[in-house]
Amino acid sequence: MTASVREAGPTLAERLNDTYAISAFAVALGMGATVGTAIGFEKIGGYIPCMLCLQQRIPYYVGIPLMTLTLVLALLRFPALLTRGLLAAGGVLMLYSLYLGAFHAGVEWGWWTGPHDCGVVVAPDTGVGGNGILDAINTVIPPSCNTAALRVLGLSFAGWNAVASLLLAAVAFRGAFARS
Repeated sequence: MTASVREAGPTLAERLNDTYAISAFAVALGMGATVGTAIGFEKIGGYIPCMLCLQQRIPYYVGIPLMTLTLVLALLRFPALLTRGLLAAGGVLMLYSLYLGAFHAGVEWGWWTGPHDCGVVVAPDTGVGGNGILDAINTVIPPSCNTAALRVLGLSFAGWNAVASLLLAAVAFRGAFARS
């Protein structure tokens, strides 16, 4: 009688060393850190985001769960084509985020005009009167998109988002097109 030797699957350490898993983890972590920093400046620092700032967060809100799913699929050894495709999708999201950040930074530098409705609040004339301080308590006027709230090393939040998006896109595409 011959004993059949069953080949064991990859260990957790081997799965964690997978290029797709590492890339998905790095991109998800980077996305979380980037959007978390923006939310931290808003909630803790008191910076009110403009309309373009909020739009720049959307690729992160989509990308974080997508990259987390990609990580899980890579660890579970789903077909490489699927994980590579999801990594490429994450890279495309970050390229879109790069576009949004560069566009917003250009608006801040005055290179081109931004949306006409960014930061503009028009209170309707109700004819009731008032217009005193108590009427304005619940009104928050968002900041204009053409004014940087803060610059660090010469770059605004939008500029730093463009840099982060470029780096995250590079990591995602490197993982998508690498051989594991």
